[in-house]
Amino acid sequence: MKSLLDEISNEKSISSEKLQLLKSSVVIKHIAKGEILRRKGEKPEKFYFVKKGCLRSYAIDEKGKEHIFMFAPEGWIIGDIESHVKNMPTQLFVDAIEDSEIEVFDKKIINLDTQLLQPKLALDKLTKRVAVLQKRIILLMSATLQERYLDFIQTYPEIVQRVPQKMIASYLGVTPEALSKIRNDLSKHK
Repeated sequence: MKSLLDEISNEKSISSEKLQLLKSSVVIKHIAKGEILRRKGEKPEKFYFVKKGCLRSYAIDEKGKEHIFMFAPEGWIIGDIESHVKNMPTQLFVDAIEDSEIEVFDKKIINLDTQLLQPKLALDKLTKRVAVLQKRIILLMSATLQERYLDFIQTYPEIVQRVPQKMIASYLGVTPEALSKIRNDLSKHK
């Protein structure tokens, strides 16, 4: 997978000095499946760009139940935007659901005020994420489970077979049994 650093390097408006500063601050890490990158209550100091593998962000309620907020397969950025903007502890955990290779960007370097990133590139990445989340919220409020599952398949076609059904169910806000029923119903109609 192409790296975010490669994409930034192709931007003509960034000076070589700023590019070198950015490159020197980015860490490439190999993360094992199940490794936790961020826990609830920590200060969000990093964003993660997935080169290979898949990460997820999620919350755990007072009963210990996980609620998946988003998946980040190859080419996606994951972090806690609200915590970064408000400079408050994160509400989300971030972990690897597959062995992954990621680029770790420090919050101070990524800050758009530093203009290290070409605004269009940063905007494209964040717009993709915000659009997915907006659509998801609308679907959770108004769509059937079948419609939400079909949208999940469209949004994340590359991970449908890579993610356990219980995680997909958590993302959709249903039980694994309800998801299994919808999947069976859909397979009968094909």
